Amino acid sequence: MRYLVGEEMTGGYGDADILHDCTIGVDEGEIAVVVGPNGAGKSTAMKAVFGMLGLRSGRVLMNGEDITALKPQERVRKGMGFVPQTNNVFPSLTVLENLEMGAFVRADDVADTLSQVLELFPVLREKADQPAGELSGGQRQQVAVGRALMTQPKVLMLDEPTAGVSPIVMDELFDRIIEVARTGIAILMVEQNAKQALHIADKGFVLVQGRNRYTDTGQALLADNDVRKAFLGG
Repeated sequence: MRYLVGEEMTGGYGDADILHDCTIGVDEGEIAVVVGPNGAGKSTAMKAVFGMLGLRSGRVLMNGEDITALKPQERVRKGMGFVPQTNNVFPSLTVLENLEMGAFVRADDVADTLSQVLELFPVLREKADQPAGELSGGQRQQVAVGRALMTQPKVLMLDEPTAGVSPIVMDELFDRIIEVARTGIAILMVEQNAKQALHIADKGFVLVQGRNRYTDTGQALLADNDVRKAFLGG
């Protein structure tokens, strides 16, 4: 039983279904990656799991509990963190203020979590007093992930975390993501850079037109000739 699973999800926007019996999920301490061509429904599947999209059928389970009816903010309280692809920092607030905003659901002392996040992302310590809007794309992504970690999530969902960053920055972000998973947090992410993402993935889901075309370990998908030809550029 996966810790978090969107099971046989069918749904979309208005009358048009984008997802068709789509299943994605992840276990604690694992990295699960959702890949596929543009328009495959990858981000829609993530939004459905986070509660931003009503399902016509299917369900979302977290630690065995059916959370299909819960709103996104209620899912955050259950232990879900979600980092959208765009507009994921407060540009006029400093890096430190952004991180502190992430702890809004907590009533306890957040100092320990803050120092863990700054240890994980050393550049954020250097830039703590700088407005987040002045940072590079890769640094902003680190702020967004750090802010989500401030809620102490059990599951961290990332929508295209490496969009628009250089290959060097992508590698660095993936290294940080691996470190987060090693702390026992489940990571579910959508990623355009399919080949690189599958290299770090315990599990991979290849979606095509809102359906699961392939589901396997990251390594097995990388080794599959059909997957390589169709989705990974040979």
